[in-house]
Parts: sequence; structure tokens; C-alpha cells
Amino acid sequence: MSQDNAATKTPVRRNEATRARNEQMILTAAEHIFSRHGYRGASVQAIAEAAGLPKSNVLYYMGSKQALYVRLLARMMKRWNALLDDISVEDDPAEVLTAYIRRKVELSRRHPEGSRLFAAEILGGAPFLQEYLHGELREWVEDRARVFEQWAERGLMDPVNPVWLIFLIWSSTQHYADFEAQVLGITGKDALDEDDTEEITAFLTRIVLKGCGVREKGRAIAVGRTAE
Repeated sequence: MSQDNAATKTPVRRNEATRARNEQMILTAAEHIFSRHGYRGASVQAIAEAAGLPKSNVLYYMGSKQALYVRLLARMMKRWNALLDDISVEDDPAEVLTAYIRRKVELSRRHPEGSRLFAAEILGGAPFLQEYLHGELREWVEDRARVFEQWAERGLMDPVNPVWLIFLIWSSTQHYADFEAQVLGITGKDALDEDDTEEITAFLTRIVLKGCGVREKGRAIAVGRTAE
């Protein structure tokens, strides 16, 4: 590489790194502001102040308040559903369901504000997600449901309604973030720790697998870790 080319690429890389860093700061700040105040109560100015950036930068990187809000919701759904994106009928339902439950519980603990943001959007009638819910997400659920049905046909699980099963996993794993105040108030804890997360994950795994007639391959599946 010539010195001229190297000199040209260095500022480009620096600009890309700056953009990535600023976008992450904006997304983190926006998730906090939106989850606390809702879409209507949040302002671009408040998000900019929380991110430590000028309001013009927020609009430059994100386009608009609505675009930023929708991007946050899409990011949360992508995090949740990534583990089931590539499942097939050849996979073991015990391994798949166990790993998915664990991931969802861990993500709820790591990103509680993102989970509550999504819950608030749904409770509000999902005004910004109608196209996504009726299109991309609906197709995603239908594709996963077909795999679950094939597992049932092969005798690997009971013929439960696969869509209701997906709803059950979503709601039970997100509960600890969306209703954190209720959980902490009833348990008398200041916060849930890693031991609580392990216990919750093992409990939900046993309930779901047993309810679906799926055999566990030993205790290691119920409590084993999966990487994010």
C-alpha cells in the first residue's frame, strides 16, 4: 500500500470509529430516555444531553426521533430472536428451547430498559410496529412454528400449539425485566443476581420442556450456559 493510500484510509477508519462510538452513545441514551418517558414524553434534546452530544449530531446519525425509536425496538427483537433464526427440524428441541430460554432471561437482565421499551410499545397498541408485526415478525414466527410442528410429527415433542409456545417463552422470560418492581417488591430483593438468573432459567426450562413433552438430556442442559 502506498503512503498516499494509507494516509487516505486512516481518516476514513477514524471517521467510521467515531460514528460507531457516537451511534452507540445515542442508542444507549435513547433506550434509557424512551423507557422512562415513553415515545411522546421523550425528546431529542433530552436524548442528546444524556448522550453528551449536540442535538444536531443525534439527528445527523439517526435521522429523526421516530427512526431512532424504531431502530431501538428492532435492535431488541434482533437480540431476542437471533438464536432461533437458523433452527431446523434436524436440531434437538431440548437443546434449542433450553438455549433460547437462557438467552432470553440473560438478555432481559442485561438490557431491561430495552425489554420495557418494547413492552410499552406493545401495550400502547404498537403504533410504530404494525408493519413489522404483520410482516417480518409474523413470517419469523410462522417459520419457527413449522419447525416445532415437524418436531412433534417426529415424536420429539408433544403437538402443542407452536405459536402459543413462542408467546409463553417471550412473556415468561421478559417478565423479570418488564415487571421488575413487582418481582423485587415480592421477593424483598434490591436486584436479581446471577444465582437468581440461574434459578429462573432452570425453572422455566423445566416447566417448558416438561409441558411440551420434551426430554432433557441430563441436568447439564437445564443449567448449562450458552454464549450471547
